[in-house]
Amino acid sequence: QVQLVESGGGSVQVGQSLRLSCAASGSTQMTWCMGWFRQAPGKEREGVAALRTGGATAHYADSLQGRFTIEGNAKTTLYLQINNLTVEDTAMYYCAAVGWDTYCGTSALERYNSWGQGTQVSVSK
Repeated sequence: QVQLVESGGGSVQVGQSLRLSCAASGSTQMTWCMGWFRQAPGKEREGVAALRTGGATAHYADSLQGRFTIEGNAKTTLYLQINNLTVEDTAMYYCAAVGWDTYCGTSALERYNSWGQGTQVSVSK
């Protein structure tokens, strides 16, 4: 089992930036991929970005490319840089990991078998 702890969320204004962090511990040797997901009030959880362990290959949700950058070794550390925040970015952001599987992407949330508790990002005008 992999334990994931997110940090870095907060309340910011439109146009500002945030860098979210995720620290992984436990059985990380089987991790294939890590990703960031978000869930806004009343909406389904959606994928933001994913990174293949080792950091060589990144995947971004088609609708979110440009302002988000995923970084880290995707085994013990994962980061999400969000620039030029908008009100629509307000959500709980979750870190997740794929273990004992070879999937890496943003669409198949069910393939991620370890999830953190989330960090809240609130953006106001």
